[in-house]
Amino acid sequence: MSPERRQFLAWGAAAAAGSALAPGLRLVELAQARSPEEAASKLQRWGLLIDITKCGGCDDCVTACHAENGVSGHGRPETDAQWIRKLSVRDKRTGYAQALPLMCQHCEHPPCVDVCPTGASFKRDDGIVLVDKHTCIGCRYCVLACPYGARSFIHEAVSGQKADVPRGKGTVESCTLCVHRVDRGETPACVEACNRDGGKAMAFGDLNDAASAIHRRLKSEASGQIRADLALNTGVRYQGL
Repeated sequence: MSPERRQFLAWGAAAAAGSALAPGLRLVELAQARSPEEAASKLQRWGLLIDITKCGGCDDCVTACHAENGVSGHGRPETDAQWIRKLSVRDKRTGYAQALPLMCQHCEHPPCVDVCPTGASFKRDDGIVLVDKHTCIGCRYCVLACPYGARSFIHEAVSGQKADVPRGKGTVESCTLCVHRVDRGETPACVEACNRDGGKAMAFGDLNDAASAIHRRLKSEASGQIRADLALNTGVRYQGL
């Protein structure tokens, strides 16, 4: 795509999305962490550690995520947005089944960012992968590029938006690690719910901070990545998989 056409599409997307999104909200502004003066730091790398041996049959993480971010369905599972979903994985040889939550893996080398023609998909310096809805043109290249099926296209008009979470029909979205909460010093809604009401299977923190609980656990306990063969260095790690 020529630079001129890319710029034209970006302008058109911004004009179209402006009427669909909550006024004044831009996810690119959320890239400026806690305040405009304090940008997201490259010294940090936010991530999740999920112990699926503790992950049971509840959907507390899904319910909390969608409530926090104003994500609601229209009774059509094949097209409804899903920022996080519960999967059942089964060992074909033994029949042993496990449940696990799957969301955007917040890759160090995100394929969604590589294929985006307008730069709407981007990665903050602290590792959180986001979509700027004002420049997303809904081409869905990122949906195809994501090996985790973690991105959703918004087919329906959006109502009841949350002040911190811009959404809009005709754009793509996925888990943001509740970036608005993280920038206030809080944990993502899924982690809070899992540790309050669920199986205490999820931990959140700075992967680069040697003093953090998540860093210490990753250093002392076995963990893995989904599709580690792709060498994306995901920010979401799993135990017991």
